[in-house]
Amino acid sequence: MNGLGQQSRDYLAMRRALGYKLVGESQLLAGFVAFAEHAGAATITTDLAVAWTNETPGAGAAYRARRMRVVRSFARHLHALDPLTEVPPADLFPAGRHRPTPYIYTDAEIAGLMTAARQLAPTLRAATFETLIGLLATTGMRIGEAMTLDRDDIDWPNQRLTVRDSKYGKSRELLLHPSTIDALAAYATRRDELSPNPAAHSFFVSSRGTRLTHPLIYPAFRSMLTQVGLDGMSTPGRPRVHGLRHTFAVNTLLDWSRDGGDVAVRMPLLSTWLGHAGPVGTYWYLSAAPELLAIAADRLETHAGERR
Repeated sequence: MNGLGQQSRDYLAMRRALGYKLVGESQLLAGFVAFAEHAGAATITTDLAVAWTNETPGAGAAYRARRMRVVRSFARHLHALDPLTEVPPADLFPAGRHRPTPYIYTDAEIAGLMTAARQLAPTLRAATFETLIGLLATTGMRIGEAMTLDRDDIDWPNQRLTVRDSKYGKSRELLLHPSTIDALAAYATRRDELSPNPAAHSFFVSSRGTRLTHPLIYPAFRSMLTQVGLDGMSTPGRPRVHGLRHTFAVNTLLDWSRDGGDVAVRMPLLSTWLGHAGPVGTYWYLSAAPELLAIAADRLETHAGERR
């Protein structure tokens, strides 16, 4: 029988033929296979899956559940071909039943993260992470969307960025602020100076010229959180990369609420911008910040008073 590497490629090819994109899943599965091969494992065992799931220090429960889910799905596929393959029990690292409270970054904290990114080494890595954090904070893009961003996806003359085939199979265009375009252009120039012959056509590249992956991003981001003093905070929502997307959404809603406009009418615009399947998923952000709830309560009292 073929090794885990070939089996994983066959498994991904089969699922993609059924219409699954598996961008993040394929990266996680490749990480697991490399871990298994390094351990000299010829097949999947529950102990091996648990060891790999816990490999990333400080990872949240949701991320560990996702790692285990990827291995469990692959193991189920292999078990049909090889009965010696162990399928990890469903109660190991179960997915949460509710969305965690998001951490909302302040402007000073985002600036601090970008400053910490500039201190990374080597120089290309520093430039990549500083620009990546800035883009996530100003657009609310998913980290996976930034990772798959290619050079041709930025329309410089029209100051637009195209997110292709993202979650739910949607593509969308984001109109960028001139300052964001300037920052991306400065990074592109620096990137090409430091990596004139990259291995990938991606817009963001690692210090080796390859496309960014989750295992490259998360450890670096945790080190930046530590420098800013946000690591290990006792908060309802722990600071994460995805918090930059939450912050963009909440700040947009706050701006709309403060200017007196009809948030409900504008909600589909934010939903489209964020790439949600529909406005229902975007309404969740209304409960993500106490200030939003306070504004909503004030408006309800005003409307009630007018009716009286």
